Amino acid sequence: MTKHGGRYYLQYGAPGTEYNVYATGVSTATDPFGPFTYAPYNPVAYKPGGFVQGAGHGNTFQDVYGNWWNTGTPWIGVNWNFERRIGLHPAGFDADGQMYVDTRFGDFPHWLPTKAGQTSAELFTGWMLLAYRKSVTASSAHDSFPASNIVDENPRTFWVAQENRPGEWLTIDLGRVSDVKAVQVNYADYKSGLYGTDSSVYTRFRLQSSVDGRQWTTIAGLSDETRDRPDAYIELPSPVRARYVRYEHIHVGAANLAISDIRVFGNASGPRPKTPADLSARRLPDQRDAIITWRPLPGAVGYNVRWGIAPTKLYETYQRFADQGTTLELRALTVGQAYWVAIESFDENGVSALSPPIAIR
Repeated sequence: MTKHGGRYYLQYGAPGTEYNVYATGVSTATDPFGPFTYAPYNPVAYKPGGFVQGAGHGNTFQDVYGNWWNTGTPWIGVNWNFERRIGLHPAGFDADGQMYVDTRFGDFPHWLPTKAGQTSAELFTGWMLLAYRKSVTASSAHDSFPASNIVDENPRTFWVAQENRPGEWLTIDLGRVSDVKAVQVNYADYKSGLYGTDSSVYTRFRLQSSVDGRQWTTIAGLSDETRDRPDAYIELPSPVRARYVRYEHIHVGAANLAISDIRVFGNASGPRPKTPADLSARRLPDQRDAIITWRPLPGAVGYNVRWGIAPTKLYETYQRFADQGTTLELRALTVGQAYWVAIESFDENGVSALSPPIAIR
């Protein structure tokens, strides 16, 4: 339970841990003992798209500056059906007392706040995903675990090297020279044989970059690392101009070298994408569902469908990659509640302007 102003917010994880729509809901009251009323704007924490999916089963708290945050548990479900991770998203309460959790670009790099009152827009770095579905080469690959799995933005698929030995490598061709600003290496737990931790469980690797694929520069060296970093995030001291990014392996404590994704963040040098056109939204006979469509935008990496209970309360985000199509079935609405929706696109250069909101009818 969270208290804000004169209102109490009783939060709960909606059933469905093993689904991308796993969410947190809330009921409100003016007394901690109730009675509580179901909030018409549910779900409050909802992240069905993107790299990690699901935002339920969490809690809400304030940092040292008084900013609100909400945790959730995104679903992985590879080694066990309820295998999860922990997600952290900005949260808050608007002037009407509506609680919200902002999952927009929730698995992209964000700044840590340094004072009270910083908005989600201020905390988002604006660094975009540069490696999605790009060409990958590898030193080796084991069975049906190809190198292309490391750029599919899916933590449930992964690359496995033939051997867990120093010198195994992966090279991503970003397709053009861009400003690389951060790299995230997400290891996978594939037949690791690890059920505890000791001095042998540590992560070592090198990251290299190149403009032409021939001359290489080390941009991050973790050859002396003594920690285990299963989801290592490396923020570069300054942007590096690169077309190619290479991972060179040194050590993991597991029996196998397995990587689910290498996520490269930064910015290309082109203009921001255009706003998608022809947005439409139609409520289905089951009032909890709606069909949302828009015109494909050439060159887009993806889209953010943003929706809420008023044109000025578009607190929810459903992220879709461009290769997932431009028709979205949204199944998270409250019967009898009015909704509005808008859309923005994103690519390697940045994010478009948001479209004017339209009513879901």
